[in-house]
Amino acid sequence: MIKRKLGNSGLEVAPWALGGNVFGWTADEPTSFRLLDAFVDAGLNLIDTADVYSKWVPGHHGGESETIIGNWLAKRGGREKVLIATKFGMEMSASEKGLSRAYMMRSVDRSLARLKTDHIDLYQSHQDDPSTPIEETLAAYGDLIKAGKVRAIGASNFKADRLAESLRVSAARGLPRYESLQPHYNLYERADFEAELAPLCRRENIGVIPYFALASGFLTGKYRSEKDLEGKARGSRVKSMLNPRGLRILKALDTVAAETKSTPAQVSLAWLVAHGVTAPIASATNLDQFNELLGATRLVLSPPALQLLDEASRP
Repeated sequence: MIKRKLGNSGLEVAPWALGGNVFGWTADEPTSFRLLDAFVDAGLNLIDTADVYSKWVPGHHGGESETIIGNWLAKRGGREKVLIATKFGMEMSASEKGLSRAYMMRSVDRSLARLKTDHIDLYQSHQDDPSTPIEETLAAYGDLIKAGKVRAIGASNFKADRLAESLRVSAARGLPRYESLQPHYNLYERADFEAELAPLCRRENIGVIPYFALASGFLTGKYRSEKDLEGKARGSRVKSMLNPRGLRILKALDTVAAETKSTPAQVSLAWLVAHGVTAPIASATNLDQFNELLGATRLVLSPPALQLLDEASRP
């Protein structure tokens, strides 16, 4: 599996990152273990999670995904074969949120304990925190790196102006810089990232690892009417995409998939890689889904195919 450099971090990642948001939610622990085993066996290496996964599930409190990954690492070993990316900053409780130094120090130790590891390869600010000075956050990250608890840092859900300001502070103060950005970006959701964030990431050599790479399953082609959404965990997220533009995108995906003897999901991920993405994040809840997504790492789209998809999905 060909690896790609993640910004200037020194980390090298395969062109698909496994989304850990489903672990403990729509994939129980035995299923998650099978998916993680298959992921490593395929030569892939970047596993993305967060402390808040899966707090949204009734009865959950956050940390469920990290705990499953930690249990898998403890049982299987091979920590050196994977890169663990996790995040903090989203609200875990009324007093547990943000990017302050004090909260970061509590959060990182909790994540390390759940993950059953002594270091996090990529520790990310899950969302911006205007109430905490940027220098405070970056200096705290610097202390974690010096302590060996973190190897590199990234940002998620940052606007272009705040990411640019963070990079400026890093350079001016000699502090660690965000080496990756985790934006909401896919064939359907293009406008926000492509307007200002994409040029900034190219200019500053920031790795891009977008979440919702398959638009909550919409870009797999399995949702084509509201009836298809009934009883689905992500149905409410997909409903708004069932519009003329969304259906036009699905038609283009069907055309390219037929031409390349692939699937809409594979085409969607290959489109992201062709548009400068380092490693799209996508999750699977069973081995059939996993094997389908794995095929995307071998798919290269032609210029005419890319043009068709670009035009169909133009914001």
